[in-house]
Amino acid sequence: MTSTSTPASRSFLILHGWQNHRPEGHWQRGLADELVARGHRVSYPQLPDPDDPDPEVWLAVLHALLGAERDSRERVVVCHSLAVLLWLHAVARGGVRADRVLLVAPPSADVLAGYEEVAAFARPEVTAAQLRDAAGTTRLVAGDDDPYCPGGADRHYGLPLDLDTDVVPGGGHLDLDAGYGPWPSVLDWCLDPAVRILGRTGGGASS
Repeated sequence: MTSTSTPASRSFLILHGWQNHRPEGHWQRGLADELVARGHRVSYPQLPDPDDPDPEVWLAVLHALLGAERDSRERVVVCHSLAVLLWLHAVARGGVRADRVLLVAPPSADVLAGYEEVAAFARPEVTAAQLRDAAGTTRLVAGDDDPYCPGGADRHYGLPLDLDTDVVPGGGHLDLDAGYGPWPSVLDWCLDPAVRILGRTGGGASS
């Protein structure tokens, strides 16, 4: 099934993770550029204090960004790493809504708890029902060997939260250190929600 939305009717919000200063070459920057080139509205903000983030500040920014884009466009949110936990906290508190959400490579609660700078982001009290209410579609994507999520994101997040999940073999944390880098499959999903997300060398496959 192919999305019937046109570029003029889509709005994308791309959110980065901890210690991410939106470097050149990162797949999120490339995704933003590709979507803009196709005529979509795209917001890819630098979140405050990315090396020592305050969850309350990040939540306030998220709400402001979503509030600023209330119109008839299809709203798509793409989160990587710590931004996934940001989205989960926001959903748990209520008041956020998107048409589609992509959650990429969330770190586990135990890993987050081991770093003072981001420990407050761990363990959002969110439910599967809240996620269903917050977005028409929520997809989880993670490597099967992510060092920041021992045991796998599907076990920590996908199964407990009843999330549609794509597992990328050898994907690591799906960041620059893991070679991501251009990632055509995510762009394919942004343009067509039926696409299954694959590794960086493959395009998405329609389901």
